[in-house]
Parts: sequence; C-alpha cells; structure tokens
Amino acid sequence: MNRAVVCSLWGMVLLLVGLTLVATTQGAMALPLKSLWHPGGDALRQIWLTIRLPRVLLALVVGAALALSGCVMQGLFRNPLADPGLLGISSGSALAVACWLVLPLPVPALVALYAPMLAAFIGSLAVMVVIFLLSKARDNSLSRLLLVGIAINALCGAAVGLLSWLSNDAQLRQLSQWGMGSLGQAQWSTLLVATTLILPSAMAVWWVARQLNLLQLGDEEAHYLGVNVPRLQRVMLLCSALLVAAAVAISGIIGFIGLVVPHLMRMWLGADHRALVPGSLLAGAILLLIADTAARTVVVPAEMPVGLITSLLGAPWFLWLIFRQRRTEHG
Repeated sequence: MNRAVVCSLWGMVLLLVGLTLVATTQGAMALPLKSLWHPGGDALRQIWLTIRLPRVLLALVVGAALALSGCVMQGLFRNPLADPGLLGISSGSALAVACWLVLPLPVPALVALYAPMLAAFIGSLAVMVVIFLLSKARDNSLSRLLLVGIAINALCGAAVGLLSWLSNDAQLRQLSQWGMGSLGQAQWSTLLVATTLILPSAMAVWWVARQLNLLQLGDEEAHYLGVNVPRLQRVMLLCSALLVAAAVAISGIIGFIGLVVPHLMRMWLGADHRALVPGSLLAGAILLLIADTAARTVVVPAEMPVGLITSLLGAPWFLWLIFRQRRTEHG
C-alpha cells in the first residue's frame, strides 16, 4: 500500500474514534462526558455503561461486518453489485432467524445465546452456496444473479410473512422491529457473542487479502500464481456467511451497507484488497454509527428503525450503479 492509502486509513480510524465519543453522548437523553464524572452522576454513568456504550459499539461491529461481507462477495463473484441483501443472502438469514423466534426449541441458556446466529448462518450459507454455483455457470450474467436474488427475497419474504401470521403478539412485535433493522436490543452479552464470530472472520479475510487480489485475474490465472482457488472460495463463503449471520441475527436486516461501502472504498482507495478490507471495515462502522445515531435523535423521544435510514441512503446509490453498469456494458 502506498503512503496516501495508509494515511487515509489512519484518518478514518481517528474519525471513527471521534464519532464514537460523540455518539455515546447523543440520544433521547443527552449524556455529556464531563457530567458522567461529577459527584452524584452514578445514574448517568449506569445509563452510559449499560445502554448507550453497548449500542454504539454494536453499531460499529455490525456495520463493519456488513461492509466486509459485501467486500468479500464483490471480490469472490468479481462483481461490484454483489451484496448480501440484493442476492437474497440476508433474506435467507432472516428466514432462519424467524423460524427460531416463532418455533423455538428447548436448549440450554448458553446455546440459546448463539442459536439465532447459528440459524442465521445456516440460512445465509445455504443461499450463498446456491448463488455461488449459479455464478460459476457458463451463462452467468449480472441480470441472472439479480433475478435469482429477487426470487429468493420473494420466497423468503413470503415464508417470513407466514411465520408472522402464525406468531403471537409478542413474537409479531419482535419480528416487525427486527425485520426493519434495529440495534435497540444491544447488550454486553449480544456484543460479546457478535464479536466472537465477526472478529475471527474479519481476521481470516485480512489474512487472504492478497489472494483475493489474484482471484480478480480469474480462477485459472490465480491457480497458476499459487492460489488454492477452491479452498479460498470455501473459506470466503464461510466467512461471508458468518459475517452476515452475526449481523442479521442481532440487528435484523440493515440494507445496502454491503453494497455502498465497498464500492465507495474501491473508488477511493483502489482495488487492492489489502487496503479495501480495512477500509470497508472502518467505513461500514462509520456509516452505521452515523445512521444509528440519527435513528436515535431525529424523532426523539421515538426511534426510527436504522434499516430505513440505510435504505433511504442506499437505494439511490444502487440505481446509480445500475445505470452506470449499463453504460459501461454498452460502452
């Protein structure tokens, strides 16, 4: 990586630290940092430590996971429009988690903590394998992948709708809030569980960043350059599925971060995955942190689902990418 890219990444780190400190003070109740250490500030400190800080950190972790999953998918499929939401991978996770919420099984408490993520992992991995096999077909095209994604989204959406109809009032409220994307259930326990899945996956992706660069040349060329292509593809599929599963199981469906962030980082930092991977991690964390802070503050004392905000930001960007792709293809 050249010096300008390294400086850009460090600049993003500093920006992220600053935004994190600001975000912990914003919400339905303002919590200035200086007031937390005044005598008699025990109640404010308790709110900051048990409610505000876990939510802010969870926004960072989930945003980084979604952006990194999009980065991996775009590199794996060699397609700048690959995204967990558009291709139906998030919907597969959503369906699996909805099954767990409406049709729970009696399991030990420790297993129950990880059970939604395990269900989401199975759902996302199943859909990702289908998409990956289709992407290897000879008649593969962008329009074909998007049409398959639309079909998967429709099928999973119908199944989730059926489960919502079968659910009781409490389950229906949980499904509705979770389906629009929210970080309102953030706790230290959920943050710990998410981190134990997302951090190893992110480290694995960073470890093979150079091999992802070679994969962009094509499977055959990467093989001759020493890349074990099948193993790399399997590892990236598993990592992407884990990243999506952890994010969806905790926060619900938060769209377009996996599409917008890696594309922006590729335009800014270049196509080298050694810069693209950490850049996507940082930018995804920044974007979701800003969106969640807005969700908590724009309509106080109410709260907007953060998935609505990311969709409002991401949908116009997606349309621009589609038209840009068509102009490129018709050159």
